[in-house]
Amino acid sequence: MKKILLLLCCAFAASTAFAQLPTFGIRGGVNFAKLSASSGNLSLSTGSTTTFAAGVFADFKVGAVSIQPALNYTGKGGNFSFEGIDGEADFKTYYLQVPVNIVYHIPAVIGNVYFGAGPYVGMGLSGKAKGTDADGNSVSEDIEFGSEPGMLKKTDFGLNGIAGVEFKGGLILGINYDLGLSNISNDTSDGESLKNRVFGVSVGFKF
Repeated sequence: MKKILLLLCCAFAASTAFAQLPTFGIRGGVNFAKLSASSGNLSLSTGSTTTFAAGVFADFKVGAVSIQPALNYTGKGGNFSFEGIDGEADFKTYYLQVPVNIVYHIPAVIGNVYFGAGPYVGMGLSGKAKGTDADGNSVSEDIEFGSEPGMLKKTDFGLNGIAGVEFKGGLILGINYDLGLSNISNDTSDGESLKNRVFGVSVGFKF
């Protein structure tokens, strides 16, 4: 009897440990990014620029709730054009970003529906500004990250929301939204502020 109880305890402990092991996945898709800009009493939201995102994630699930950290290479930016002024500029910036979401799963016939939210922090890696001047000439310039005026701050942080469908075979279709809370502009003497806003559509797979 003692041996049977011992075996049952070992089996229970092993199954519990196995249930707590994380699953892993990959995800990639398209971002539609904007910048929320303000200077003094003037505020505006830029037009959208299209970028991309790709990354990996882990899912630590307990019941219907999981903690889902991720490591993403994600594009942000915005498109500037002003009524009555010729010329425009398209800004694309790329970040290495770490979100940590708390995700709730709802069982469905096809798999489960999920939604979640959490904070993120990102580090600026590279960027490019392209556009046309008032004479119609094409212009291009690298975007630099740092602490000097004219550069963008290297760190971006905010809140991230996700939702989607996870099919039984592992395929994932999802959407996400990044709400930037930090001012990424170094030019704050005139109250200038730039904050990232990103809506994304993605396809992924959980192993």
